[in-house]
Amino acid sequence: MTTTSPPENQTPSATAPVRLSPAALFAAFSAMALSGFGGVMPFAYRALVERRQWLTSGEFASMLALAQVLPGPTICNLSLMVGWRYAGLAGALAALSGMLAGPIVLVLVAGSLVQRYASIPEVGQALAAMGAVAAGLLMATGLKMGIALFKMRRARVATILAALITAAAFVGVGLMRWPLITVVLVLAPLAVWQAWRGDL
Repeated sequence: MTTTSPPENQTPSATAPVRLSPAALFAAFSAMALSGFGGVMPFAYRALVERRQWLTSGEFASMLALAQVLPGPTICNLSLMVGWRYAGLAGALAALSGMLAGPIVLVLVAGSLVQRYASIPEVGQALAAMGAVAAGLLMATGLKMGIALFKMRRARVATILAALITAAAFVGVGLMRWPLITVVLVLAPLAVWQAWRGDL
């Protein structure tokens, strides 16, 4: 049974649909995947939080954090969690299939084209420009999530702590070149403890 998404002035925490059809989840995640040139996450946030309102900003942030910790691509983990939430196992498989089907076809086609035309300077410049656009989209999504979370309870403390943990991760991995597993093992318990206390 397919249900409609909540009205725009309401949040999923109060009026979340009990069930969504696997077909609806497949269509929604297919649209996100095919829109996400340079990265799907910004489009996923816009579709799930701003347009369909299937998740609140806080729920999206929580699911995203878990999806990043679990093995595998973050967006695929997120699609599985959202699909499971709204349609169980069938929904999880449908959401994941929607996220993968279209991009697989596009990657096969694009790979053959790049292999043939990669030596052309204009192609290399276009690919570099796409990377810059992807970085901008990710920064914009992070800013949107930060503003939304800032409005929640204990917002000031949460924002400061999240910024400090993020900065520490950037310094450790990006500047000091420490192994990622070491940085995660040090910072993850701190973040979990802060979240358990209610600061994050």
